[in-house]
Amino acid sequence: MFKGTSASAGIGIGKVAIVEDVQLVIKRETVSNPQAELERFKAALMQSIKETGALAADLATRVGEKEAEILNGHLMLLSDPMLTGEIENAITNEGVNSEYAIEQTCNTYADMFASMGDELMQQRATDMRDIKTRMQKVLMGVESVDIASLPAGTIIVAKDLTPSMTAGINPQSVTGIVTELGGRTSHSAILARALEIPAVVAVADFLSHVKNGDEVVLDGSDGSIYVNPDPAVMGEYEAKRDSFLKEKKELEQYIGKSTVTKDGVHVELVANIGKPEDVDKVLQYDGEGVGLFRTEFLFMDRNAMPTEDEQFEAYKKVAVAMNGKPVIIRTLDIGGDKEIPYMGLEKDENPFLGYRAVRFCLDRKEDVYKPQLRALLRASAFGNIKIMVPLVTCIDELRQVKAIIKELKEELDSCHVPYNKDIQVGIMVETAAASLIADIFAKEADFFSIGTNDLTQYTMSVDRGNDKVSYLYSPLNPAVLRSIKRIISCGREAGIMVGMCGEAASDPLMIPLLLAFGLNEFSMSASAILKSRKLITSYSTEELQAVADKAMSFATEKEVAQFMKEFVEQ
Repeated sequence: MFKGTSASAGIGIGKVAIVEDVQLVIKRETVSNPQAELERFKAALMQSIKETGALAADLATRVGEKEAEILNGHLMLLSDPMLTGEIENAITNEGVNSEYAIEQTCNTYADMFASMGDELMQQRATDMRDIKTRMQKVLMGVESVDIASLPAGTIIVAKDLTPSMTAGINPQSVTGIVTELGGRTSHSAILARALEIPAVVAVADFLSHVKNGDEVVLDGSDGSIYVNPDPAVMGEYEAKRDSFLKEKKELEQYIGKSTVTKDGVHVELVANIGKPEDVDKVLQYDGEGVGLFRTEFLFMDRNAMPTEDEQFEAYKKVAVAMNGKPVIIRTLDIGGDKEIPYMGLEKDENPFLGYRAVRFCLDRKEDVYKPQLRALLRASAFGNIKIMVPLVTCIDELRQVKAIIKELKEELDSCHVPYNKDIQVGIMVETAAASLIADIFAKEADFFSIGTNDLTQYTMSVDRGNDKVSYLYSPLNPAVLRSIKRIISCGREAGIMVGMCGEAASDPLMIPLLLAFGLNEFSMSASAILKSRKLITSYSTEELQAVADKAMSFATEKEVAQFMKEFVEQ
């Protein structure tokens, strides 16, 4: 048996097809006509943009807009004038061939991203290397691996899969993926989950133990892999596969049902989205609203800021599609791990503790914040929109935002522009500071939404992208649990809605605790809604109080996790 990192759940059974991409040999050559070489580069660039655009459009149709954003990010890189300008300068000024100019420039950027150590930047490094190879293949006339035409029942085995390769996979033919490199948060892993293909990554030296045609069984839920298994193992995993598919089918019965515990406590199951098109998935999985619309994605993958009208149309589209259900829209959260070149942000020494989110927006009121808030107010006439302010650490920030909104309301009134005069303005509680003064915030915020990803990071002083300290990054840590419980308690005492939009909201080990604490709203990826609904409707909040009390009595994360695991599995 081999062991790797679980990247996409499910049981994969099939025959191995080893996918090896051509290793390009790039040499520095001096060109006699730099202008002609420049035209050659531009033609290859346009061809790469065309191919990537077609792949993104195909992925959007087959899987969804959100997943296609990974390749739209590639398009943004290919269209970045800074990147292409440097390549063109190398060709013109140094007289080198296009392949070499691309190699040097893209590698410089990729190495820079990789050295940042941040999870998102690591992905950008992978994306940069992917587009580099695509352009070079066009220039050299090298065909890409035809991954779309693999036979039915194929288990793909590769050193690594680039996002563009993964996007071309046909899930009707491929029953599993195994790679020697990669991680759960890599773009390829994200795409595998979106395509619902079981996948295991980071399986050391696997290629030297397998050949084309071998029978392989993989468990994408726990990272186990068997090569040419005996009949007993094969039978066991065939039964597991059937059970997994049956459970997936059974979840459909929870569509249209209310999310109510056995003792009659109703909670809302809503979804996190990044683009208006993501609403389709929310409706598909019967989400009861949108708990987090990350507006920064409207600002990314482009060369200029979206206009007020562009934003208005995006927010309106979501509000109309949700037809009166709540839509919580988070105002722009950039800085930290989210860079937008045209915003002109200077590099922070410590970006997660620096000039980001509401701090940036309040400093850029006229050109950035007011247009967004005005667009949100205008869109509120078409549905149940609520405004959420990220990364607040002191009450002054919330008051400043509310003052701007009051000013904008008066402007709209004077122009007879309709909007929801009672629009709610809440905060994302994701800092230790906000947690400690949650009672003060609860008197002035209309709702809370707990962002557990950052709350855990800031409470534990741990960079969630740093593997060396990842053992500290868990919402089940007693310090984080106490913080969450306090936030919910302060919100409930003040009579305001308290939701959660971090990954913990759909964690089976966290859900019983959150129900016992009194959380009103659980926001998660749309695909997790039905499974969470099934879980919640099986519990009684009254009975969970004793479970929560016991969990809160432990001193370590390990003890809490073990206790909750035993409770959930019983």
